[in-house]
Amino acid sequence: MIDFEAKLERFETLADECDLLGKLSADAAKRELYLRLGQHYRELADDMRTVIATKTPLSPAEYHACRQRPA
Repeated sequence: MIDFEAKLERFETLADECDLLGKLSADAAKRELYLRLGQHYRELADDMRTVIATKTPLSPAEYHACRQRPA
């Protein structure tokens, strides 16, 4: 089962870390890279919030079908 809340927290953490690295970087190219990457992680976090807000619980049959799929 996918832990959406854990993914949301991870994306937020990565966004914050990238923003910090971007602000601390003396190299303009690296600064831009980290700030863009931080923005991307924020967008992923926003998407994950949408998923969490709109998801419906799986029925037992759907849950078992998901568990049987090969990885």
